[in-house]
Amino acid sequence: MDSRRPPLVPACPTLPEYVRHWAETTPDRRAFTFVEHPAQHSRGVHRTLTWRRLDVRVRALAARLADETDPGDRVALLCPQGTEYVTAFLAALAAGLVAVPLYTPGLPGHADRLAGVLADARPSVVVTTSRTRDEVRDFLGTGGPRIVVADEVPDDEGRGREPVAPDAGATAYLQYTSGSTRAPAGVEISHGNVVANARQALSAYGLHTRPMTSVGWLPLYHDMGLVLSVAAPVARGALSVLMDPAAFLHEPVRWLRLLAAHPDAVSAAPNFAYDYCVATVTADQKEGLRLDKVTALINGSEPVRPGTADRFHAAFADQGLAPGTHCPSYGLAEATVFVCAARPGEPLSRFALDRDALAAGKALPARPDDPRAVLLAGCGTPAGQRVRIADPVSRALLSEGEVGEIWVQGPNVGRGYWNRDSQEVFGAEFADAAAGPGRWLRTGDLGTVLEGQLVVTGRLKDLIIVDGRNHYPQDVEATAQEAHDAVRRDRLAAFATPGGAGGECAVVVAEHARTALLAELDVAAVARAVRGAVSARHGLRLADVVLVPPGTVPRTSSGKVSRALTRARYLEGAYGGRARAGAAG
Repeated sequence: MDSRRPPLVPACPTLPEYVRHWAETTPDRRAFTFVEHPAQHSRGVHRTLTWRRLDVRVRALAARLADETDPGDRVALLCPQGTEYVTAFLAALAAGLVAVPLYTPGLPGHADRLAGVLADARPSVVVTTSRTRDEVRDFLGTGGPRIVVADEVPDDEGRGREPVAPDAGATAYLQYTSGSTRAPAGVEISHGNVVANARQALSAYGLHTRPMTSVGWLPLYHDMGLVLSVAAPVARGALSVLMDPAAFLHEPVRWLRLLAAHPDAVSAAPNFAYDYCVATVTADQKEGLRLDKVTALINGSEPVRPGTADRFHAAFADQGLAPGTHCPSYGLAEATVFVCAARPGEPLSRFALDRDALAAGKALPARPDDPRAVLLAGCGTPAGQRVRIADPVSRALLSEGEVGEIWVQGPNVGRGYWNRDSQEVFGAEFADAAAGPGRWLRTGDLGTVLEGQLVVTGRLKDLIIVDGRNHYPQDVEATAQEAHDAVRRDRLAAFATPGGAGGECAVVVAEHARTALLAELDVAAVARAVRGAVSARHGLRLADVVLVPPGTVPRTSSGKVSRALTRARYLEGAYGGRARAGAAG
C-alpha cells in the first residue's frame, strides 16, 4: 500500500540522483507502472517498478552502457513505450552519456525521420528491448551502432560500480524537435535544464506540495511526455502510470479509466485527444466512470481552443469532472518543454479577438458571437521564467495587446542545437537592453499578453500572407473543417504557395472523414463549401482545395499535422494534381 502523504523532496542536481534518493528513503513505493492492453477490450495488465527496483535496473544498464561507450557519447533509445524506456533514459544519464529519445522503426510514417535523426546524432549505442531487437537490427543494417538489449542486462551488472555524478551543466539528452515547420533539430538539454523544468512544472500546477500521480499516454520521445511522465515524477518521488499511445487511439476510454483509478491524477494531451474522447467514448463506457479526483488536464496545443475544453467538460460533467481541471499551457522543446501554464482550479480564460486586427498585429476585443471573432484561451503565466513579446524584425519590446514573437529566458532554456549554429535562436537580444538584458530564446511562436496571461496566436513561419494580409493557418483550418461533414477534423493543413507576380496564394489539403469513400463523394461540392466558408470568414480566396484519403496528410512525431511537409508534398505533386478537388481559376 502506498501512503498518499507526499515525501519530502530534496534539491538534487540531476535525475539519477533523485532516483537514488527515493530508492534509499522510500524503496517500496511504486515509481513507474506500465499498463499494457494485450486485447481489444482489455482493462490492462499492470507492470510496476518500485523505486528500489528502478534503481537496480538503472545501475545495471548504466554499467553496461559505460562499458560500451566513451564519456559524452550519444545513446539512442529505440524502445517501445514502457518501463524499459524509462530505465534506458535514466541509465544513459546516470552513465554520463547523452540520451537521444526516439522510437522503434515500426512507428508508421516516421522511418525517414528516424534515419535522419540517427544520422545527425551519430549514436555509438542503440538501446532497445528483446521484443523489438530484430526490427531495430534490420533497420540499422550492417556497420551501424552497437545494440544493447535493456531487458537482457542482468541486475548484478551494476553491483560494485560507483555511480557517475554528472555535471548539472553537461548535456543530458538531445530532444529532437517535432519538425512541424522545419527539419528536426536536436536541442541540447542539460541535466540542470530538465531538473529546473520538472520543478517549474510541479510548481505551476501546484504539485510540489500535494500528492500526485502522473497518468500519460504521450510518447516518451516527445518533450511533454518525457518531462511530465518521467522527469517531474522522478523529481517529486511520485508514481507515473504509462500506457502506449496506440492503446489510447484504439480505445480512448482506457486513458479516462486510468485517470479515474488514480487519485490526484495529472495528465496532458493535445486538442485532438479531448475532441476524440468526446466523439468516441460511449454512454456504456461512461457508466461507473468517476473523474472527480482528477487534478489537472494539460492542453499544450498551439493555440488552445476554448471550445475543445467546453465540449470535453460537457461530455464528462456527469462523471464528476470539475471545469477547473483544464489547464491551457504553452511550451516548446527549446525550453525543455514547459513555459507558461494556467493553474488548476481556475476558470478558463477566454478571449474573443477581432480577426482583422489580429492579422495586423493587434489583439482587440470582439463579441464572442461575431462570426469574424477568433476565440482563444489564455495559457496562464510563466512557470519560473521570464516571457516577453518582441517585434521579430526590430527586436523591440512590445506592450500588452500587441502581437509579436514570444521570447523566453530561464534556467530551463536549452544549451542550443546539436551540431548546428544556434546563436540566432538561443542568443537573441532586445534592441534596447533595458527591455530585457541577457540572451533570450526566440521561440518562433506568435502571441500577446492580455490581462497578464500569455495568449498564443500561431507560428511565425506558418503565417499565410496574401495580398499583404496575414492569415493564421489554424484559423483557416478550423473554418474549413466546419464547412462540410466530409472534412476530417484536425487532419488538414492550410499553407501558402508561390503565386503570380511574386506573391503567394493559399491552399488547403484535407483528409476526408473515415466514414466517407472518396469515390462516392461530390468532391467539387466539398471544395465549394470550403472555399465559400473561408472566403466569407477570412476574406481569403483559396487557390486550391485538395481532398485526400485518411492518413495521407503527414504528421510530426508528436502527432501534429506537419504543414511544412504537406506543403512540400503538394508542390512535388504528391497529391495527384489539382484535379482532385479543383484549383481556382
